[in-house]
Amino acid sequence: MAQRLAQRPLSALRNLLTHEASGGLILIASAAAALIVANSPATEFYSTTLAHDVLGTSVLHWINAVMALFFVLVGLEIKRELLDGHLATWHRRLLPGIAATGGMIAPALVYLALNTSSPEALRGWAIPAATDIAFSLGVLAILGSRVPVAIKVFLTALAIIDDLGAVIIIALFYGHDLSPLMLGAAGAVLAMLIALNCLGVTRLAAYLPLGLLLWLFVLQSGIHGTIAGVLFAITIPLQGSAGRPDSIASPLHRLEHALHPYVSFIVLPVFGFANAGVELTGIGITELMKPVTLGCVLGLFVGKQIGVFGSVWLAVRLGLAKRPAGTTWMQLYGTALLCGIGFTMSLFIGLLAFGDGNALQDQTKIGVLLGSLISAVAGWAVLRACPTIPPTPAAERQG
Repeated sequence: MAQRLAQRPLSALRNLLTHEASGGLILIASAAAALIVANSPATEFYSTTLAHDVLGTSVLHWINAVMALFFVLVGLEIKRELLDGHLATWHRRLLPGIAATGGMIAPALVYLALNTSSPEALRGWAIPAATDIAFSLGVLAILGSRVPVAIKVFLTALAIIDDLGAVIIIALFYGHDLSPLMLGAAGAVLAMLIALNCLGVTRLAAYLPLGLLLWLFVLQSGIHGTIAGVLFAITIPLQGSAGRPDSIASPLHRLEHALHPYVSFIVLPVFGFANAGVELTGIGITELMKPVTLGCVLGLFVGKQIGVFGSVWLAVRLGLAKRPAGTTWMQLYGTALLCGIGFTMSLFIGLLAFGDGNALQDQTKIGVLLGSLISAVAGWAVLRACPTIPPTPAAERQG
């Protein structure tokens, strides 16, 4: 048993935890840099560069299109963790699943309550429902050993389920002008990918060209192209040529680790830098009180903590689940606050809801940045104030 565990490679997600979520820290830095540049004399150069036309579309559009790679990595992580990771059993899925569900419903309700008067603004209801896993783990990294491993595992599992929910929301609610022909072509390619998996094909070279075709067809179908990334990811085999789950030869393992550094240290930071830049000059109480901005701020900061912490407390009180070993209620509350860091996924959903150049898009950026910042600071402060508790054997096994 010990030999088998020693031979199993770390997933990119576990590697992220081991290296103290360095990608999240870089993402934080990229967001800060975007705000600095957008409010400096270089703001015109920043805006002009992002609007520059390359092969018929803007630089910003190309940057957002490359986010498909992020969704491939999300899909790989979801599949690995569901089949052979922290979410491999229903017992492990239950509490983070309940927390993620509450953490998506409550923020959406808060946003909807503040935007009922505008049908256009209502399209952004899902913006505060997302949690940024890299950003939130980056805050935990700053706290270091003061946060028990069980909290990191719980937050990671919750954020993965949250990502799955966000992907489903994008697929169901943010498509437009669906093309039956392109949907049929995408379905045929997806069937071919599934057939390769069922036939036991483990060469990535057989999957990658079909993955590109799937992305092109989905992009033309009216469904957002990033969904193709997740669909492609779930067809990648978790078993290697030796037939062992999570073996070193696993195509999923190889693709995951090939993508991880590029997504964490290039794709996400560039996306954050390109989309977080908003001019703050002249922004006062009037702008902050606009329904979309307020809906994002309160959805992330208030809705998330109520949804996540409230659902966890209720699940434990009803005996549906147990509190993670070696954690306190205050630590779980601090974790719920960190779930209000929406950033990457929230900004992305905002783009889908309102599009580039829309006045509501700037309100979204301000709301997401402010809500995420307040949640990050509040979560850090609560977790920093919590006393350090030596890990129990059960907590160590859970980590």
